[in-house]
Amino acid sequence: MTTEIGLFYGSTTGMTEDVAFRLEALVREQFPEVEITAINIIDLEDPRDMFLNDKIILGMPTWNYGEFQDDWEMVIDKIADVDLHGKRIALFGLGDQVGYPEYYLDALGMIAEQLRAQGAQFVGEWPTAGYKFERSKALLPNGNFIGLALDEDSQPELTDERLKTWLGQLIPLLLTA
Repeated sequence: MTTEIGLFYGSTTGMTEDVAFRLEALVREQFPEVEITAINIIDLEDPRDMFLNDKIILGMPTWNYGEFQDDWEMVIDKIADVDLHGKRIALFGLGDQVGYPEYYLDALGMIAEQLRAQGAQFVGEWPTAGYKFERSKALLPNGNFIGLALDEDSQPELTDERLKTWLGQLIPLLLTA
């Protein structure tokens, strides 16, 4: 039986897009029962279409001083009225923990806050071990990140292994729902 997972991202410099396509390839390789296609959110006619699936992965970078990336900035208000009860959502975010340690993955946390208020259930939290940052809005009360934390600026050599590990934990959680 095939399970469809929505995979959506926003990207300005191409880093988040690259990670989304790498994630898609890994899922197809490791979980052939999953149907997944990476889609840029600006390519959607209606951004609320991100939430047509019950199982969703969303990717976003944090931009500048803890801000939304442009694509997310354009759609965040347009998706604020979507009822997300019954939706299982996993998040991955890119940030620069060296250049912006006081804002690391803030966009991830801000999007999670909005989607949680709309009823989303999150899966795929990630430990903070191995990261050096001052603050992050993406932190959960237990000290973990709300989703996968990536740093293509300071730790690109760790991305592939982090993706594989995260997907190994995440996809079974999404498939059992």
